[in-house]
Amino acid sequence: MIISVTDPFYLTVTYILCAVLGLCVGSFLNVVIYRVPLGMSLSHPSSHCPVCSSRISWYDNIPVVSYFLLKGKCRSCKCHIPFRYTVVEVLNALLWLVCALIFHTNLVFMIIACLACSVCICVFFIDLEHMVIPDRFQVILFVIAAIGVFFDLHFGWVSHVIGFAAALVSFIVIAAAVSYFKKRDALGGGDIKFAACAGLLLGWQRFILMILVASVSASIILLIKSKHIRAEGGSVEYPFAPFLTTGAVISLLFGHIIIERYVELLIG
Repeated sequence: MIISVTDPFYLTVTYILCAVLGLCVGSFLNVVIYRVPLGMSLSHPSSHCPVCSSRISWYDNIPVVSYFLLKGKCRSCKCHIPFRYTVVEVLNALLWLVCALIFHTNLVFMIIACLACSVCICVFFIDLEHMVIPDRFQVILFVIAAIGVFFDLHFGWVSHVIGFAAALVSFIVIAAAVSYFKKRDALGGGDIKFAACAGLLLGWQRFILMILVASVSASIILLIKSKHIRAEGGSVEYPFAPFLTTGAVISLLFGHIIIERYVELLIG
């Protein structure tokens, strides 16, 4: 028996599986976000409280549920558990569900989109806290993007190659120009490599949208923060990857729709 990808039962099962798997993977992402910047192993030691080092039992490690059952505190030492863990779990589940809703007719690209969103979540929170993008995430995103080139039904492989080249060249030029004229670094090497991998994943059309979203959101947030910080006599320094990843996810999931509507407005 052949099951259609538009069959209601198939779609329902797909959506539920993506949401549940996304929630479980989100729990693992918390381990990645915490351990990778510190150079720790992802497999050893087992899940434990970073304050008292007590081992976390499986029933205290259920995504979202355990946080509320424990009232946001470690069972052993009663220290506060960052709400970020729950945010990551729920965010990953929601993004995987959206990937299923949008790309359910293209199973391979749906999986690629899910994985890319998870990588972006890791980069977002790691750069936000440590102001660094570990190279392993660039490698993973590059491999994902290279595979996705052959399964993107909206933009051909030429668009993806141009996106990769345009992102790499433009970000290198911008970084060099700012460094030369302003005598400071505006973009780190991690930002440049992430942008290049995102350009390969998105294609040049969606890459332009990604830069637009990243630039506008960065301008708004930095304007707000700069006023507050300068009022206290400090200086403004903020990682750019959170804005890049936000733009990348929005462009990946909704870019083809936004671009189609924009073209229709221009033509109409």
